[in-house]
Amino acid sequence: MNLHHLISQYGYLAVFVLVGAESLGVPLPGETILITAALYAGSRHTLSVWLIFAVAAVAAIIGDNIGFLIGDKGGYRLLHRYGRYIRVRDKEIKVGRLLFDRHGGKVVFFGRFVSVLRTYAAFLAGTLKMHWRRFLPYNAAGGILWAAIYSFVPYEVGGAVTKASHTVTIGLGAAAVVAVVGGILIVRHKARQLEDAAEAAFPGPLPDR
Repeated sequence: MNLHHLISQYGYLAVFVLVGAESLGVPLPGETILITAALYAGSRHTLSVWLIFAVAAVAAIIGDNIGFLIGDKGGYRLLHRYGRYIRVRDKEIKVGRLLFDRHGGKVVFFGRFVSVLRTYAAFLAGTLKMHWRRFLPYNAAGGILWAAIYSFVPYEVGGAVTKASHTVTIGLGAAAVVAVVGGILIVRHKARQLEDAAEAAFPGPLPDR
């Protein structure tokens, strides 16, 4: 996929489609197209960096909310019905819901800055029944800040950002791995305590939807 060609041919539309699709849950280079568009705007001056920022922010928020809706309406039902085939039973779903009740805002906000979480955090939030009214402000704040950083910094810094992006990507990836491993260890260490707390929060059989 030639991102420079997409930007030169379709401009803001390319940013909207790729950022929105990535936020929706499709593994496409949304962040990369945003950086490419910002660099293009800085070198060619045929696109407005402010419009790039606005389009990316709107696309991120809309895509995330569609992903959340899909998770809420379909993802939860599939997980509840067929989760046992991948060893995800009601108690694991309840623990996931409890964790999202307590820490979902952090996952949604900071997940915007980590590639894998950026793609699936909204869907996961919907699947684990995070309240939409709580999801939306964290989602909007993360999407706006992310769009601002990856629009204005490349625009101002120029080509130097392409060199720095490799280091940033490696750093964020390493941080994500550490966070995930740390989270897994904490959950395992407090598994029984979390299961009891989750059962108290969601007593009895889980609803189908």
